[in-house]
Amino acid sequence: MDEIRCIGVVGTGTIGASWAAYFLARGFDVSATDPMPGAEAKLREAVRAHWPILTRMGLAAGALPERLRFSSSLAEALQGVHFVQESGPEREDLKLALFREMDVLLPPDVILASSSSGLLMSKVQGACTHPERVVLGHPFNPPHMIPLVEVLGGALTSPETVERTMAFYAAIGKRPILVRKEVPGHIANRLQAALWREAFHLVEQGVATVADVDTAIAYGPGLRWALMGPFLNMHLGGGEGGIRHMLDHLGAPIESWWDDLGTPRITEELKQQLTEGVAAALEGRDGAALAPARDALLAGLIDAKKNTDKLP
Repeated sequence: MDEIRCIGVVGTGTIGASWAAYFLARGFDVSATDPMPGAEAKLREAVRAHWPILTRMGLAAGALPERLRFSSSLAEALQGVHFVQESGPEREDLKLALFREMDVLLPPDVILASSSSGLLMSKVQGACTHPERVVLGHPFNPPHMIPLVEVLGGALTSPETVERTMAFYAAIGKRPILVRKEVPGHIANRLQAALWREAFHLVEQGVATVADVDTAIAYGPGLRWALMGPFLNMHLGGGEGGIRHMLDHLGAPIESWWDDLGTPRITEELKQQLTEGVAAALEGRDGAALAPARDALLAGLIDAKKNTDKLP
């Protein structure tokens, strides 16, 4: 990681700005670019907004917001960068054009990591002369706080690129996992989508309100999931027999629940139902105030997890 001193952040929307703040907090120089009017001002404001929580979570030596530079020119912004974190629009045509241009502008040893939520790197790297350095580095929102990064190479990505990318993210405090096969949505988003599907179905069918579904997760399994994943929690639930006992005991009921899960479509009617349900769940609270309150508690949880050796 010693050779990486300046990181190029391409695309400075919500995800890109969060990445930029995190890289700055880890002591890097950051060179950012976005063609949208007003992008620089929005980025600098986002960094200012994220900095207090990043300070609470611990800054690296030399970390300063002032180490951010910005240019609306991609070519200018990428001068002298040693690693690129791309977070542009989730459109395949735009992504291909962007990677084609970055591939021309940068030396072949500079890794091009994409934050894409669902596009396959095997398609994206097809636009590049040096496809071996194109890799997925998909964060979980907000990247300046959540440790998870999903790393995945495309068909032409070199093993060295994957190894270097995994090592880089781990070295800067992230928790990278290797996605071993290309599937739309990768890992975490597919798991999240599976939960959303049934949550939408339960609301649509009148089984529960939006508030009830949120309460069921936030004050039920979500508390355990924040500490350990589904398999280890299932293992603990099986007592002395562990996960094997749990599967022997509950396997048939679980399969019957699977068979009954819904397959809702996101119609205009369902959108309206969920929108009204969220408004009712807020009960007059300022929705914008929820994010900083969540982040403050989340920072404490992340810190507690970092400071224990009792959990995987």
